[in-house]
Amino acid sequence: MAAANQRISEYVLEAKVGGGGFGEVWRAHHHVWIDQLVAIKIPTDPQYLRNLQREGVAIHGLVHPNIVRAIGFDPYAETPYLIMEYVPGSSLRPYIAQKSLSVADTIEIMKQILAGLAYAHANNLVHRDVKPENILIHERAAKEGFSSPGVVKITDFGLGKAAVASLGGPGASIAYSQSLNSPGAADIAGTLDYMSPEQRSGGTVDGRADLYACGVILYEMLTGERPAGTDCPSDVNHSAPKYLDDVFRRSYARLDKRFSTAEEFAKALTPAQPPPLPPVGVSGGPAGVQAGGVWPAASSPGQTTCPQCQKAVDRGDQFCMHCGVQLADVVRRCPQCGAYPDANDRFCIFCGQTLGG
Repeated sequence: MAAANQRISEYVLEAKVGGGGFGEVWRAHHHVWIDQLVAIKIPTDPQYLRNLQREGVAIHGLVHPNIVRAIGFDPYAETPYLIMEYVPGSSLRPYIAQKSLSVADTIEIMKQILAGLAYAHANNLVHRDVKPENILIHERAAKEGFSSPGVVKITDFGLGKAAVASLGGPGASIAYSQSLNSPGAADIAGTLDYMSPEQRSGGTVDGRADLYACGVILYEMLTGERPAGTDCPSDVNHSAPKYLDDVFRRSYARLDKRFSTAEEFAKALTPAQPPPLPPVGVSGGPAGVQAGGVWPAASSPGQTTCPQCQKAVDRGDQFCMHCGVQLADVVRRCPQCGAYPDANDRFCIFCGQTLGG
């Protein structure tokens, strides 16, 4: 059994910060540079040693800002160990439990999770146990925000497909993420809730299984609850943009309907925007625009003529549907998602936000 002040490789154990039935995770410092902290995973059950070997092999070479980095590994030492980057902060679970995440925070966190998974998948490693307990949030997020690079990190690749390719069953992992929560927090039941249907049934598993789990996590971050029935995030949290309902449905779907890659999932987190504005003239509009964007009549009372391409457009349009030129003197935008609603819309058709005058 490991103990405080015990030397493991170049590091001295300070305090146990997590673990489970198969082993423990300790915070440790370098024996000379005491400000250099690491997390060390140590098996306490001989049956877990082979799993630790596979985990160490699987994450070797995974160097990405959104993945907890492996630093040292010796499964044959007198006390076998896996040394990892130490991430001060907490797992994602407390943020979900406290319902403290805004829509913008949720999107930034999910983008970083997907960036880490995209890198792992490109290196032929499927995590297979993506859940809030295995997502670490660095304490820097409190000051720098969730969009700051590297504040969100994926850990515990012990169940990864490459790590258990020759294993008869799914194996088990010593949970690093327990470390950063209150005692027992990582014992929350419900890992099955993050498993894709093909994983539960023992079918072929690829990176899309991780994307299914990300869909569940997206729902949780937006609502504080796990998906149930046919409810979408906006059914539970009315401030959640409608377009994120579609993102959730595409991730929480049967295999052939699901996002095919993490990059595709991440791209869907940003709503489609109109084309960029061309060079403009007076008051933010094209040269010659009249107040309120009203142009001389076109072929019908409800239409006007675009001053650039001379094609008919509807009165009240902010942009020409043919050439993209700005028609309105002042462009109306949704304050929540940045889309361009019509002048008379009371609600944004993209996110459902109530609009002012």
